[in-house]
Amino acid sequence: MSDFEFGGNIVWRPTPQHIEQANLTRFMRQHGLSDFNGLMQRSTADVAWFTEAVLQFLDIRFSRPYSQVVDLSRGIQTPRWCVGGKMNIVYNLLDKWQQSAVSGQPAVIWEGEAGEARALTYKELYQEVNRAANALRSLGLGKGDAVGLFMPMTPEIVIAMLAVARIGGIILPLFSGYGAGAVATRLLDADAKALFTADGFTRRAKPVTMKPVADEAADQVPGLEHVIVLRRTGGAVTMKPGRDHWWHELIPPQSPAAETEITDAEDTLMVIYTSGTTGKPKGARHTHCGFPVKAAQDMAFGTDVHGGWSSSDSVSRDGGSSSDSVSRDGGSSSESVSRGAGSSSDSVSRPDVMFWMTDMGWMMGPWLVFGTLLLGATMFLFDGAPDYPSPDRIWEMTARRGITHLGLSPTFVRAIIPHGHEIATRHDLSSLRFFASTGEPWNPEPWLWLFEKVGGGTRPIINYSGGTEISGGIVMGNPILPLKPCAFSGPCPGIAADVVDEDGKSVRGQVGELVIRAPWIGMTRGFWKDEQRYLDTYWSRWPDVWVHGDFAAVDADGLWYILGRSDDTLKIAGKRLGPAEVESILVGHPAVVEAAAIGIPDEIKGTALVTFVVLNQAAPSSDDLRTELKELIVASMGKALAPKAVLFVSDLPKTRNAKVMRRMIRSAYLGQPLGDTSSLVNPDAVEEVRRAR
Repeated sequence: MSDFEFGGNIVWRPTPQHIEQANLTRFMRQHGLSDFNGLMQRSTADVAWFTEAVLQFLDIRFSRPYSQVVDLSRGIQTPRWCVGGKMNIVYNLLDKWQQSAVSGQPAVIWEGEAGEARALTYKELYQEVNRAANALRSLGLGKGDAVGLFMPMTPEIVIAMLAVARIGGIILPLFSGYGAGAVATRLLDADAKALFTADGFTRRAKPVTMKPVADEAADQVPGLEHVIVLRRTGGAVTMKPGRDHWWHELIPPQSPAAETEITDAEDTLMVIYTSGTTGKPKGARHTHCGFPVKAAQDMAFGTDVHGGWSSSDSVSRDGGSSSDSVSRDGGSSSESVSRGAGSSSDSVSRPDVMFWMTDMGWMMGPWLVFGTLLLGATMFLFDGAPDYPSPDRIWEMTARRGITHLGLSPTFVRAIIPHGHEIATRHDLSSLRFFASTGEPWNPEPWLWLFEKVGGGTRPIINYSGGTEISGGIVMGNPILPLKPCAFSGPCPGIAADVVDEDGKSVRGQVGELVIRAPWIGMTRGFWKDEQRYLDTYWSRWPDVWVHGDFAAVDADGLWYILGRSDDTLKIAGKRLGPAEVESILVGHPAVVEAAAIGIPDEIKGTALVTFVVLNQAAPSSDDLRTELKELIVASMGKALAPKAVLFVSDLPKTRNAKVMRRMIRSAYLGQPLGDTSSLVNPDAVEEVRRAR
């Protein structure tokens, strides 16, 4: 295998300051743990201890205490968490901050593509959520009612999301770019009673309509009683009397005070639909004490996000009060920043500002909302194209908005590399402490470009991989362990991850299946109305082992790698490898922007390698270039892995969270059924693959 997969050089090591100021360090010291390995051993061996410790660290408050943190009597596939406890997560996101100085801190900062901007403090967000909750109740909606969110990334989508939770409803996040069929399928499956939408939004200054899509979907959902419409673009829309309501007419007149519905900690909070390889989308069910807790844990321990907490309540390294001098760019700073939890005084530091380039329909949207608000930090939302009106838009906003944590995708990085690193470094990025990334495996070249050219070799890239069903990460980087290109520091605390061979035995230094051997509080409580499919999907291969469906490896230094979906595995001439290895070779060529590798049936080898290549605009396709790319793979991988074909395409089929859908590429190339395609952002790319054959 290549150096990329197993080993390579450590390129980033945490400074003493990184380690000292880390949430992870504080948590370990609170529990007498001297190193990360000790934390991993205890957190996975004693799930109940770790879960309770995290609930306390995050200051999760219950209206009625739980009697048992976890009940495994039904098996680890279907545990019950916070047994008997009563807790509505919105109280912990908003209410508990209202008597503290955090209430005056920014909870949401938003910017639109045309430069419009808005900010809401914790107090203002609390009041707006209350108004929206009262509006929902005025329509007869309440506990257990499912409500869809089909909106652009504006503050109103956060308000709507939390208002649904406040009344005890069930949140259904939907991608803003879905077609009517995808929206209707999910609303029908969840028995949705209402839908939040907007007239539309703009991309690259061009209007994109949403209300007609919502109308077409609503007509297919007999039980949908209400549609609440945000006026975003001012475009003309048709309003159906009795069903449709303008946001600006329904919500602002409501009272800014609202009762919080008392819910069980394990009541369903949210159903997030993910695409299945075959069949209908899977609705991952999450609860009040599940998804938000795991999201905040990963945000605190992995990306090291700190809230604007009171210095009088902060917990020092020895258990007393303290305030740390913390730099936002990893250097020295005179800014005094408290690192504690909870607040009752007016002495409050500036909270970290987390920006993840996402849509609310991808799990990273709710992850951003729940994580930042539980930690008392600030979320930044952007509703626009990341390279419009110029390719430096993200970097300009990072500098101007004081963003401390920037979550992006390898696809975005590969797309901006041709513009040069100067589009980033000409801006003052001193506020930026961490990069973060999830959704797809990295290739070394774009990873190193971001780390070295933009980050100056000082800002770590916190790689993050898990899924909707996980409520966050299985493996993740963190601020106290070293990093190699494309790697993860290790499993997330509390996740008993392993890599196993075809017999289910642990392996190191070779590719295997990524599995989890113990339950965790963020795990999905099953698929909505389809329990057997959940058990079949994750628990049917080996007893009491969650098989995630990813291809992974652990190198000699204990760093982890995710190499793509295990159903994308290539086994050619007896050699098993991940597609990312071949793709990294291709992307290393200066003419190549993106690549995808698939295996197809072959009479001689069993499987033959076929690659799809997207070239940069300055590199025309040619037979000479095709030959050059084939020879590049042979030189690196050997003659046995010579590709049967190198095909040039203008784009690769991707989901709306930028994940390349290799299974669809393979199916399209072979003329097989595609399965669920509703998550694709660019369905035309599938047809181009068909034609490429």
